[in-house]
Amino acid sequence: MRSSTSGKISIMAICLIVGIMLSVQFKTSESYGPNLTTTRVEELAARNIILTQENDSLASEVVSLREKLTNVNSESKLTADLQEELRKANMAAGLIPVTGPGIIVTLNDSLHVVQPGEDPNAYIVHETDILTIVNEIKASGAEAIAVNGQRITAMSEIRCAGTTILVNWNKIGPPFVIKATGNPQLLESGLLIKGGELEKLKSYGLQTQLVRNDKIDIPAYTGALKFQFTGPLPSN
Repeated sequence: MRSSTSGKISIMAICLIVGIMLSVQFKTSESYGPNLTTTRVEELAARNIILTQENDSLASEVVSLREKLTNVNSESKLTADLQEELRKANMAAGLIPVTGPGIIVTLNDSLHVVQPGEDPNAYIVHETDILTIVNEIKASGAEAIAVNGQRITAMSEIRCAGTTILVNWNKIGPPFVIKATGNPQLLESGLLIKGGELEKLKSYGLQTQLVRNDKIDIPAYTGALKFQFTGPLPSN
């Protein structure tokens, strides 16, 4: 953007100088008196031809500079449009941090003291519970989602690895905080639907919390992005 601004200033300065030169030459040609010798008249006529040619050349230069200035303005707009499209693409890919209204869902293991003969797995949050909640949030129109600070993208995974849960290959543990931006009312109603996953988790005795927030900050995806077997489809 600095180069575009510098280019505009340079072109405008040249146009100003050319205009001044044209004005000076015009006034000079008017200053000759009527009482001149034939030789002097011929000399001035020749000089006038040269000045006319120079004026034509300078006028052409002015036209050229104006066209260049127009092109600079067009290129600046094109650059701004491309930058805006790139920003939108990065937002959709989760590559830049975002902020906006939305909801915060917190899941935690049950406070129930496991008794002999009981299955302890029934009282803890599993990766499938988190994944289901994330999918329900997506279905409700979420624009950006993060789980314990891990941005969810099209390449993200939520899976179990032994006794831990991995998101984007990073270990996370309870409490599991799921943040999502979007229409808070729609996101909330999508999770509070009767018979939905959040209601089921409550019935299992797990700790759940759902709150709206007018400003939720969601970080960018920081993992690796590589496509080994996939490429863009060539256009016709």
